[in-house]
Amino acid sequence: MWYMDISTMSMNLNYLISIHQDDPSKKEVIHDPESKLKVKVFNLIKSTFTPKKGEVQFFVTAGKKTFAFETEGFKKHRELLILQMISWYCVYLGLFEAQIHSTWP
Repeated sequence: MWYMDISTMSMNLNYLISIHQDDPSKKEVIHDPESKLKVKVFNLIKSTFTPKKGEVQFFVTAGKKTFAFETEGFKKHRELLILQMISWYCVYLGLFEAQIHSTWP
């Protein structure tokens, strides 16, 4: 299990979030413009999640909220970059006590 204290991380990162306009219940995607990495976000209260083979998955718990994160088109990206993107997203949501897990919690 990974545990990352997101309150001490430098958040001077430039990630983007794409949100489906027509259906907000659909997944959001975090984009890193520099590496072109995309990480899908699944709110496990609102949607189901089935891991895809060949992609990297992480899970976040924060109180009663649980999220799954999965890369899209994973090639050789470092896990640290994926964890930074997830941490940035948690700060964006205000989940400062979020815990990141490498396996289903």
